[in-house]
Amino acid sequence: MDFIKVVEQAFANEKVASYPEFKAGDTVTVTYRIKEGDKDRLQNFRGVVLQISGATPFTRTFTVRKVSGGIGVERIFPFESPFIEKIEVNKYGRVRRARIFYLRNLAGKKARIREKKMTKVEA
Repeated sequence: MDFIKVVEQAFANEKVASYPEFKAGDTVTVTYRIKEGDKDRLQNFRGVVLQISGATPFTRTFTVRKVSGGIGVERIFPFESPFIEKIEVNKYGRVRRARIFYLRNLAGKKARIREKKMTKVEA
């Protein structure tokens, strides 16, 4: 078990440490690289974080959901993905659950998430 931890630390990605702290209910913008033929381009995916899963840094993933054209779109991002350029937290949401799958069944005003009030210490 110790050998696995040593190997994980050797291959750890420095970018992962620079990601901001976020949790379920927060609205994030994930900028990721897309390869199309021999060209690369950056694309933003902005949505609400539904869950963060995984125990070790190499197995951790997070699910982001957005509504595009009236259709819900979800995407699962691994934290260690080399295609993620940056992650920005747009809003901190206040939810009572770590996995907010109930958001899938809600639409319109019911799907709103209350914004977390920041104190001067947190800001």
